[in-house]
Amino acid sequence: MLGCPTNKLAYFRLCLVVLCILVFANSNVYGQSENTKPSKPNIILFFVDDLGWSDLGYRNEILETPNIDKLAKDGLSFEQAYIASPTCSPSRATLLTGQHPARLQMVRHIPGGKKNGFDPQGRTKIEFHNLERDPAQFPSRNWLPLEHTTYAEALSKKGYYNLFVGKWHLGHEEFHPIHQGFDKQIRASNAGHPKSYYPPYFGNKGTYTDPDGLYLTDKLTKEVVVFIGDYNYEKPFMLTFSYYSVHSPHQGRKDLLEHFQKKKLEGKFANYAAMVKAMDESIGKVLEAIKNKGIEKETLIIFLSDQGGYFENTPFRGGKMKETLFEGGSRVPFIVKWPGYTKPNTVNNSIVQSTDIFPTLVEIAGGNPKDYINIDGISLHETIKNNSKLEREAVFGYRAYEDLYVSVREKEWKLLGYRSGKLELYNINDDVEEKNDLSGKEPEKLKELITKLKKWEAKMGVTAYSGLKNVHE
Repeated sequence: MLGCPTNKLAYFRLCLVVLCILVFANSNVYGQSENTKPSKPNIILFFVDDLGWSDLGYRNEILETPNIDKLAKDGLSFEQAYIASPTCSPSRATLLTGQHPARLQMVRHIPGGKKNGFDPQGRTKIEFHNLERDPAQFPSRNWLPLEHTTYAEALSKKGYYNLFVGKWHLGHEEFHPIHQGFDKQIRASNAGHPKSYYPPYFGNKGTYTDPDGLYLTDKLTKEVVVFIGDYNYEKPFMLTFSYYSVHSPHQGRKDLLEHFQKKKLEGKFANYAAMVKAMDESIGKVLEAIKNKGIEKETLIIFLSDQGGYFENTPFRGGKMKETLFEGGSRVPFIVKWPGYTKPNTVNNSIVQSTDIFPTLVEIAGGNPKDYINIDGISLHETIKNNSKLEREAVFGYRAYEDLYVSVREKEWKLLGYRSGKLELYNINDDVEEKNDLSGKEPEKLKELITKLKKWEAKMGVTAYSGLKNVHE
């Protein structure tokens, strides 16, 4: 029998040590209980390109997205989620930094081509470009400067491993993810979209290929599944899966294209439906890999799109190709599942924006968003945890392509501003299709939102490009 020390104090200390060891061992043997909420979850962010708000099976019976439908059913869906600039590069820059594209001076997609100063591999030394048809002639950046703090850099400070997979579109090699806080990147090419969804994928802008001719979405998914299965670091991970799909070229996977053609879909839309289904299958495989790894309850899932879809976005007006700051172009699907916090079948009608992702991730990781300057969003941490209604000031949309350049959304009201000085005012609660311009009937509300827009433009440093100077008050 183990002898006991005669000194009572020493005996007490020994018993305390033994008790602590037993408690620790018990926690290791039995793991976390059903009600234990990990302080730092793994995080997977699915960021889909050009997927409209209504381009999901549970909102559009023509399309098939059983895995995303289940994710929405199991988690929380933000019904009024907006992209700060519904355009490829700006939407990504804001997601990474929490700063508005207007502040970042990235108000268009990064172009390419010899006429814009890019070489055949998609590289340039020219920091800004202009667009001939832009009425404001707003110079927009050709890369995301390295001095901006990304969520990967912020989460790294909190002990996260960061992986980026897929579409980057924020600059060539010296500005790629591995130079922006990510530990590893997989297939972040210089291209904004593939030449083909079958190999060689990117032509002269990348060497990524597949000897078996795998569809690009499937190829990337395979690499993500391998990463999850092999992950063995003693720290949580943040995985950003940035899909090239469902961006053009509209090229469905061959078997899925045949599937939708048999359902009487034709042309581009048949291909699009096949692309959406392939993307949904991808998400299903990643979620299955998480489950097989035994970390499903320790992993937070975020799903959203970078802008409205290419096709009709019923019941909304607008989309990627026209009237982009109307609801059809700027409102996007945004779903969150956080085991231990979000409850099934939860819908939240708070107005949220892509600027909110950075501060939300920082707070979830245990950091303080206030430690970072010029953050234009707010953390959704408590809103997600409690499904509470978020009260906030106006959110602004901004881009520099055509006459329509800015939106202001505050509560039920939405102001649209044009470079030419034209203004439109809608009550979104009563008129989600944005058919009835109330600018002539609600002069006080119009004036109030104009005042807020002027202050915001000054704050962003974009007053010189404002259409308000053409407004006759």
